[in-house]
Amino acid sequence: MSNFWINLYKFPRFLISVLIGFFLTTFQPIFKLLKNKKERIVFMTIIVIITVLCYRIIQIMTDNI
Repeated sequence: MSNFWINLYKFPRFLISVLIGFFLTTFQPIFKLLKNKKERIVFMTIIVIITVLCYRIIQIMTDNI
């Protein structure tokens, strides 16, 4: 039974390491993309367009024009 509690105490550290690994592998291509100035401008433009589009859609859905 003590093995169970030892494993249970290790779980939060495991969860944190899995989440950090997920974010590092997810955002690594984006960080590589941001090194080039031309690609950085295109990427930031796309992010701004998506953000404005989502904002407008939510505004229209909630009838707050």
